[in-house]
Amino acid sequence: MKILIACSSGGHLTQALALRGWWEQHERCWATFPVEDARSRLADERVYEIHYPTVRNLPNLIRNFGLARHVLARERPDLVFSTGAAIALPFFALARLHGARTVYLEPVDRVTSPGLSGRLAYPFADEFLVQWEQMRAFYPGSRNVGVVL
Repeated sequence: MKILIACSSGGHLTQALALRGWWEQHERCWATFPVEDARSRLADERVYEIHYPTVRNLPNLIRNFGLARHVLARERPDLVFSTGAAIALPFFALARLHGARTVYLEPVDRVTSPGLSGRLAYPFADEFLVQWEQMRAFYPGSRNVGVVL
């Protein structure tokens, strides 16, 4: 299986890295911020740097849709996985057009209310995972996988 992991740096990247036992078994590439945190932690991985900042930045959202289209066409992943944040939207929205399934993991700090990125990614997610049982009320059909970190 070929995986594209699209996530912001910092805590979102930490969550994705915590799943190393799963993703290291597969061919993969990453889409993340062009910041030292991500560059150093993904030094041995194939990485596409997205346009930053993403939060409430319409020009970069449009650029990232173009980048997502390019990356998805080039990489042809079987699965697009994300731990958030805003970077998930362009990759999830376009994934089906490229034959990829999508899985979103709502961040661990979302305990009592959904985040904006999760709400935007939810309609495009083939599988939506939460880390706290009470979050299932916000995302019908989601699955509680427990705390990843």
